[in-house]
Amino acid sequence: MIRSISNKQYLTIIDRNDQNHYGCNQEWFGTKWQRLAGCGPSVASNIFGYLYKRNGYRNTNEFYTKSEFVTLMEEIWKHVTPTVRGVNTTKIFYKGLVSYAEIKNLNLSYRFLDIITDKHEKPSLSDITTFIAEGLEKDTPVAFLNLCNGKEKNLDKWHWVTVVSMICTDDLSKVILEIFDEGLIKQVDLKLWCETTTLGGGLVYACI
Repeated sequence: MIRSISNKQYLTIIDRNDQNHYGCNQEWFGTKWQRLAGCGPSVASNIFGYLYKRNGYRNTNEFYTKSEFVTLMEEIWKHVTPTVRGVNTTKIFYKGLVSYAEIKNLNLSYRFLDIITDKHEKPSLSDITTFIAEGLEKDTPVAFLNLCNGKEKNLDKWHWVTVVSMICTDDLSKVILEIFDEGLIKQVDLKLWCETTTLGGGLVYACI
């Protein structure tokens, strides 16, 4: 099974040196605290940046510039605002999405899945892949909160990333996510993460 947003180029961002970035980078924020804690607002910016183009609110024939995307990031920071522990829950994240959408008069819907590690309540790998597939099928990036990366080296702990595609076998023996993180394209072994994370995390997707 392969699932993907329809046009990853919508999240291509070009800087003054004509360098391409894939989604934004929290290092673009203006203050030290924002750069340290800004992964959640950055992923939220990727979601709205994509949906704006998908829905025709931005020119789809031109890449975002870094400066205009930083403006979006600063706007969204006021709504998806890190606490002293960052944006460490799906609730903080989706409530921020709703708050931002309200001031922009956007009709937003969202879904979330908390991935807790209690063996009696932990969602299965099938549950998680189904959720991600649903979001991508709705043509929206999926926000992924990783609190502990376990043995998956391509994830940072206590960190949000943007899922843009997923490839998995029918028996789920292999599940690979393509993510945008720090302006780069990375691949994540979701099965390995699910089997080795000790703190879990969560997923959120939204549509307008």
